[in-house]
Amino acid sequence: MEFTEVLIRAAGFVAIILLGYVLRRIEFFKEDDFHVLAKISLKITLPASIIANFANKEVSVSMLGISFLGLMGGVLYMTVMYLMNVRSSREQQAFDVLNIAGYNIGNFTMPFAQSFLGPTGVVVTSIFDTGNALVCLGGAYSLASIIKGEDTGEQKGSSFMQVVRTLVKSVPFDTYMIMICLGLLHAHVPMAVTSVAGIIGNANAFMAMLMIGVGFKLSSNREQIGTIVRILAVRYGMAIMLAFGFFLLLPIELEYRQTLALLVFSPIASAAPAFTADLKGDIGLSSAVNSLSIVISIVCIVAVLGIVM
Repeated sequence: MEFTEVLIRAAGFVAIILLGYVLRRIEFFKEDDFHVLAKISLKITLPASIIANFANKEVSVSMLGISFLGLMGGVLYMTVMYLMNVRSSREQQAFDVLNIAGYNIGNFTMPFAQSFLGPTGVVVTSIFDTGNALVCLGGAYSLASIIKGEDTGEQKGSSFMQVVRTLVKSVPFDTYMIMICLGLLHAHVPMAVTSVAGIIGNANAFMAMLMIGVGFKLSSNREQIGTIVRILAVRYGMAIMLAFGFFLLLPIELEYRQTLALLVFSPIASAAPAFTADLKGDIGLSSAVNSLSIVISIVCIVAVLGIVM
């Protein structure tokens, strides 16, 4: 794919994000509409896209190691950030650990994989995201709550069950698991199912980008700039190292390495502000970090596509 074509498609994604932002600013969409769009994307168009692109693709047991990479990426971010904040307050440690971990793949990077990397990219992305889900859908929150000191021994058990319940209730995660199992078993998905899923799944890129635009916000002050810069510098500095490591060192097919190099530049997990609110943290600061990570990720992903494609 020519770099000019990459830029044009990426510019289209950016335009949809800007459209969502402008429509919210002129009150075509209300702030609460973000949650409606998120439900449509997460529970309808994204699962359909996964089914359409994953259907009838064989999955080898060796590919499941990609899921481990998705998990360990989040663990690595949290570990480094915790060690950097050993002398900080527990509240600061918990905030940083929670707001650096996890990748926003379903709502953000999946459309890029779907548009630029094709079915193979979607399969690799889906497997990677199953490991990532363990971090962004509860693992990071549980660790942050323990760091902050809000977890007793009894609560630790309930935190683990909360992670399990969150994953089971996640429609994309359930879809990932079902399609991976079908791929491992070499099971055939009926054409009627894939046809309908394809029609619905084609809307996923538009819905996901529009939703990001509607929910985009920056609310911060000068005192918070240091925290924002620290988290984002560590996040994307490590992402660069991981991208080089995955692309140059892993003994796997080129398409897999291209996808992994793209995935590590995904924005910070979109659930982070909600979990920050549950921990009674600074929601505005969390939203600012999250929104800025989207801007940086767009630039990074376009650059990666231009280099590896």
